[in-house]
Amino acid sequence: MFFAWLLYKLVFDFIIPVYRSTKAVRKQMSDIQQHMRQQYEEQQSAQGQATQQAPPVSRPASKPGKDDYIDFEEIK
Repeated sequence: MFFAWLLYKLVFDFIIPVYRSTKAVRKQMSDIQQHMRQQYEEQQSAQGQATQQAPPVSRPASKPGKDDYIDFEEIK
């Protein structure tokens, strides 16, 4: 009788709750991944439309002026 009670407690107080929580966590992770994938695809399509409408303007690389540098003194 004791073993039947122990088996009952193990199944209904441990195994089933662990199974349910694992199932819930997996579903939430799947929902989050799907939501992130959807946002990524929307962002990519929006960027694709923006690049089709206005091509990026390329600017020539400018060299930093001599005034942009600070004199370096070696410390011993």
